[in-house]
Amino acid sequence: MLKNSMLNYTPNTERHIVLETIGINKNFKEIKAVSDLNLKVFEGEIFGFLGPNGAGKSTAINIMCGLLKPDSGMIKINSKTISSGNNETKKRVGVCPQNIILWPKLTCFEQLQFVGKIYDVPSKTVKERADKLLTDIELSEKRNKLAYTLSGGMQRRLNVIMALIHDPEIIVLDEPEAGLDPQSKVLVREYIRSMARKKTIILTTHNMDEAERVCDRIAIIDNGKLLLTDTPENLKKTVGKGDLLEIEIISEKNEEISKALEYLINICPDVTSYNNTILLRYKNIISILSDILNLLKSKGIKIGEVRLRENSLEDVFISLTGRRLRE
Repeated sequence: MLKNSMLNYTPNTERHIVLETIGINKNFKEIKAVSDLNLKVFEGEIFGFLGPNGAGKSTAINIMCGLLKPDSGMIKINSKTISSGNNETKKRVGVCPQNIILWPKLTCFEQLQFVGKIYDVPSKTVKERADKLLTDIELSEKRNKLAYTLSGGMQRRLNVIMALIHDPEIIVLDEPEAGLDPQSKVLVREYIRSMARKKTIILTTHNMDEAERVCDRIAIIDNGKLLLTDTPENLKKTVGKGDLLEIEIISEKNEEISKALEYLINICPDVTSYNNTILLRYKNIISILSDILNLLKSKGIKIGEVRLRENSLEDVFISLTGRRLRE
């Protein structure tokens, strides 16, 4: 059932726009955190913000949730303009922040109960939702345990469902897999996917694998600017078709990289570099692999590791920024 719901997603302009940003700008003194952000989030999709730490993801998210006031621009939820501190907006949006927030003297159930009271959710409804959410995220056995005694992964999972206790239309997850052990990471990822189509989910991440596996559409952001928005598959197509070949050049001299690029462009027109690695894109590149390696060796260029793979989201990021996501 989950796979079918994911496959049925079709991003197009006929879908209902749940959230829209128009010309959003935000500065912190001389730092431009968000610059002219324009995007649309459709009902029922998982929309990802992909970018390195400090790219402006969290700032943009806080503005969209009404938690932070932009210097200029407009936010609309279901075609209605919102403002920071708007109570109606807060009830329609659930937020799981990047930093885990828990009250040290409350049990897991009490954490959910307390958040429910903040949103004026009836006690009976809170209990029913809390029991289901704890079961869904595999924390039912920890129901009456003090939250601060849980492992970091369990605390993160608890924080995710705390954002859901008031049954919001839009769920915002800021780096939801941060600090998770592998088992918790898979559980949270599958839980997010299970909410697809039932809720509109916005998540920020700098994890390529998380973004590609979970998101329907991805916005790539860097230095506060939105660079590109599309489905993961379409984004990967933007950097050219065919296989990708990475060749590590064993040299600390920029001249060696430049020479290698000059030699290889005659064999493969789509060739770039980052750090000490040459990146070539070519259809059926395996057929010319020996020619490429023999050419470099004949020119006295020392070769390290050679990797052959398909396009990835990291290739998209490199093509847009000239650097890896994690640099």
